[in-house]
Amino acid sequence: MNILVLLAIVVGLVAVQLGLTRYVKLNRMAWMAIWWVATWLALSFGINPPLPTSIIVLFMAIVTLALAAYLSADSEELKAAADVSVSFMVDPKYKTALLVVVILIPALVSLKVYSDMTKPPQPPSSGRTIHPPPPATIGFGNVTMQLATANNPYRALEHSDPDAFAQHVQNGRKIYFQNCFWCHGDNMQGAGMFAHGYDPIPANFNDPTTIAMLQESYLFWRVAKGAPGLPPESTPWASAMPAWEKFLTEEEIWDVIIFLYEYTGYEPRAQGMPH
Repeated sequence: MNILVLLAIVVGLVAVQLGLTRYVKLNRMAWMAIWWVATWLALSFGINPPLPTSIIVLFMAIVTLALAAYLSADSEELKAAADVSVSFMVDPKYKTALLVVVILIPALVSLKVYSDMTKPPQPPSSGRTIHPPPPATIGFGNVTMQLATANNPYRALEHSDPDAFAQHVQNGRKIYFQNCFWCHGDNMQGAGMFAHGYDPIPANFNDPTTIAMLQESYLFWRVAKGAPGLPPESTPWASAMPAWEKFLTEEEIWDVIIFLYEYTGYEPRAQGMPH
């Protein structure tokens, strides 16, 4: 507990009670607002280590409901609060204050959204396996694929038929820029135009700790199944990776994997090599 902050909040409440009420008669609605703010300050700054934002939001929702129930318990107080609210919105003498509120509330909401969007990703409270062990088999359509032995069926064309292989690379390029670059970026560094909205941020394929150390069958599993296919040890963070098996064919997934390696200059890890 941060005793100094909590003490300052209590002192502030007492000061309002003893000082402000000498000159201004506060109605129940005003006191509700003061207690709401005091509670938020106590939860946000009076507890150490800090509470997660989700917990603060939950507690404040409960406090809001409790205060609303308290206000509505007395019909006369409820009517008085309603009259104050209507007067604030229609009485010309409050025009300036109303204008300030109308501008200030959207501005504060926008500031909060901008702050959340530009905040760097935070690590989860528990560990997360970046490259979790894949399952032994996965289903794709009507086919069952053995991941330990599965090969990209178009990889052999790299040497046997370079022209055909180049067509798969080109198709993979088209698929990537139609579907993937929004998050992974046009240079595959995980800095696409939507990347800032995700935690964790999309994978950086230029990083040697990503696709350079993985087999193509592993990438097929991750692309096909996406975040919904992650095992429990990889899910403390809310990955936004779609299950691309719902949108792409098997050939299209293999082609985009080929393009990832061609663009970055890495070679997929061979079967049988240790992790």
